[in-house]
Amino acid sequence: MSESSRPLPKKQSKYHLILQAAITIFAEQGYYKSTISQIAREAGVADGTIYLYFKNKDDILDHFFSYKTREVFGRFKKEVDKADNALEKLQNLIRRHLMEFENDRDMAVVYQVETRMKRRLSDEKIKDMSDMYFDLVSSIVKQGQQEGVIRPDLPIALVKQIMIGAIDEVISTWLYSSGKYRLASMAEPLFDILVRGIGRA
Repeated sequence: MSESSRPLPKKQSKYHLILQAAITIFAEQGYYKSTISQIAREAGVADGTIYLYFKNKDDILDHFFSYKTREVFGRFKKEVDKADNALEKLQNLIRRHLMEFENDRDMAVVYQVETRMKRRLSDEKIKDMSDMYFDLVSSIVKQGQQEGVIRPDLPIALVKQIMIGAIDEVISTWLYSSGKYRLASMAEPLFDILVRGIGRA
């Protein structure tokens, strides 16, 4: 991703290197088969260095989701705020969401697998991640209903589920295709389908 290639503060560089290395290994090997030694080798540090920053593999995964969620969500919000009306905001959100996952396939793999399995991340952590995104989508839907471009008779909770479920499925299908096409190319068709489904004639 674009920001991950920027120089990091010296005292944080190893922390971020380990995080990124871990996600690369988790995506390639699967969480259970991954080892601290593999992560250390990928990050270019000694095994013991890992434990200066993280307790274990679970802790690395938790830190990754906390850090990456804040980072990516910040870019979602920035993109949404560029638009004035609800439909443009929704279009910007979908496009940015797909671009972020396309630009960091390892993140996409780990995110899709771990949030669906829910075997290590606590329910509270998954809820915290989801709530930020749900709240953003809710605000767009509410604005769209006020502007008269989204049907007011539809429950906001249902509209959110449809939108988020559709985006999630598009990402999963892209991953299973092994990147045979650009994920971001699905942004406009997906937006069109959603709007025609929930928009007023």
